[in-house]
Amino acid sequence: MAEYADGRKEVVDVTEPISIRISDRETIEEALVLGDEVLVGQTVLAKTDLLVDCANQRVLPDPAHPDQPVTKIK
Repeated sequence: MAEYADGRKEVVDVTEPISIRISDRETIEEALVLGDEVLVGQTVLAKTDLLVDCANQRVLPDPAHPDQPVTKIK
């Protein structure tokens, strides 16, 4: 069951685990099948330790650890 930002709920398909590589950083995730547009979610960005630069339409490594992703555990 997926819940949209507007509160709607819908049963959606889930893929097998897939490998996602962004800026030489890689993670394994499942994806929700919601249509024909690909959206990268917060969990992918967190696992790859990338930050979104909206002004320049790109993602950048976290400046605190630019050489490799660091997983934050709380």
